[in-house]
Amino acid sequence: MSSQATEHATSVRADHDETTRSRVLSLVLAHGPVSAAQIAKDLGLTPAAVRRHLDALEAEQVIEVSLVRSTQGGAGRPARRYVVAAEGHDLLGNDYLTLVRKAMHTLEETGGEELVHDFVAERIQEMSERYRPVINAAGPDVEDRLNALTAEMSRDGFAASHTVVTPRGPKGVSMRSAQLCQGHCPVREIAAEYPDFCELETSMIAQLLGVDVRRLSTMAAGAHVCTTHVPLQRRSTAPTTHTNQQPHDKEGCHD
Repeated sequence: MSSQATEHATSVRADHDETTRSRVLSLVLAHGPVSAAQIAKDLGLTPAAVRRHLDALEAEQVIEVSLVRSTQGGAGRPARRYVVAAEGHDLLGNDYLTLVRKAMHTLEETGGEELVHDFVAERIQEMSERYRPVINAAGPDVEDRLNALTAEMSRDGFAASHTVVTPRGPKGVSMRSAQLCQGHCPVREIAAEYPDFCELETSMIAQLLGVDVRRLSTMAAGAHVCTTHVPLQRRSTAPTTHTNQQPHDKEGCHD
């Protein structure tokens, strides 16, 4: 093989590796904490091939390992799952945050916490008004509305997904619910400093879905994924929200 042909083949392999690595990162972003085996299954690759890309992304500090204990209990070792690292979130579109943070500080110095709250509320309201027509078009069923909301939030860069669970309640009655998971937060660092973002976003989710929701964890508080519990049986026409933010990940936001 000529040197020119060799260079071409090397370039093709490099492009292919870069494309595959991007797909691996996208799955970690959308479904983390996620296993190498699940990523391999989703991409139709061997676990060994996927681990090569995971190792490269981990070496670049784009992703990191999260140890997750089995929901079945027992004394076994925690399973290795992959999540996007803080540096990875920075690479995924947070370059503008320094400028925004300075603007927030100026607002706070000028008008105090009330002005900051009003600013955040206006941003969340704009988001809600964009989402509302799509959510309403999905109809009254909570799960259909959640499907529409998940799609809209993903288009805005939140890497949203949800998992339906059906635990047994009193007397064996099924209590269907879902966990809305956000694998990326474009304002993660600012929300850590200004929690109004998380609180008002939770309220927006409740209002759009028409049910009480509970925020279980946020990236702003140190979790790898923002997780919101959503009951799928409509319980009120004027939903309230509850928050119980914990700096760790809840079950349901990984495969």
